[in-house]
Amino acid sequence: MSLQDELTAVERGLDELIRSVGRLEARIGAGLDIRRVRSDTDHLRESLALLKQSVAAGPPSRPGAADEEMVPISDAPYNSALWTDAEDEGLGSRNGHAP
Repeated sequence: MSLQDELTAVERGLDELIRSVGRLEARIGAGLDIRRVRSDTDHLRESLALLKQSVAAGPPSRPGAADEEMVPISDAPYNSALWTDAEDEGLGSRNGHAP
């Protein structure tokens, strides 16, 4: 079954649920509990509509993905002068005294 078929099946099931809630409401009246169920079915309808829109738009792309390119990184060691005044994070300073 395709994705579109699955979404259509869910939509049909949701429509049937909404009709059933309407029939139930007609039998027992519009109390707090049935209003909650009605609200939940309305939220499901909205959520399904949003899901269908996002599926129609296609998979989300990463921001800047088109601008990315591979950058080669050399395996040669870095110049140790770059780290002269650096501290090992979490280990304290070189003289053994914590800041």
